[in-house]
Amino acid sequence: MLRYLTVPVTAFAQNCSIVWCDETKDAAIIDPGGDLDLLLAEVERLGVNLKAIWLTHAHIDHAGGTADLAEQLDLPIIGPHPGDQFWITGLPQQGAMFGFPPARAFTPTRWLADGDTVQIGHSVLNVRHCPGHTPGHVVFHSAEAQRAFVGDVLFAGSIGRTDFPQGNHAQLISSIKERLWPMGPDTVFIPGHGPESSFGAERRHNPHVRD
Repeated sequence: MLRYLTVPVTAFAQNCSIVWCDETKDAAIIDPGGDLDLLLAEVERLGVNLKAIWLTHAHIDHAGGTADLAEQLDLPIIGPHPGDQFWITGLPQQGAMFGFPPARAFTPTRWLADGDTVQIGHSVLNVRHCPGHTPGHVVFHSAEAQRAFVGDVLFAGSIGRTDFPQGNHAQLISSIKERLWPMGPDTVFIPGHGPESSFGAERRHNPHVRD
């Protein structure tokens, strides 16, 4: 069964998640935006074996620590979708603009597309391409655990910003309704910022996307 621990990192309190298979103890880290010492201390405390970096999208608070972590531990970088190439290329400029530690661009080991899967140990997660916040944004869904790691697509009571370059509000709403809602109302999602919620709760109460 998939297990996870969410660790807020960077000045933006971005929810970086360590996910692992409880049988093999193999783990991946989703969106290591920064504070790598803190994240590696949690990996050690959990006693898991970090095998990969998974990225939902390439904004600085989600991807800023990726190049350093991949180099330090020789980890493959999985994701996001190729639509975020320009955000990856611009990571050094993003870091300078928002006062982050120096960040480096990188080349993903594997780009992701809608319908792909990623695996850690015995746990397989489905990949959905959910553009709108960024053009290359993806979401990781564990059907067995009824959990979805949605980055900045959806939040408890809110939705992702679309005023960044190549953001698209209509596309974001479509991603939420056509690709997240079918995962089921009982699926709990881990957003890029703030508390967890469920898709059912957001369909009932989120003013941006409620039924």
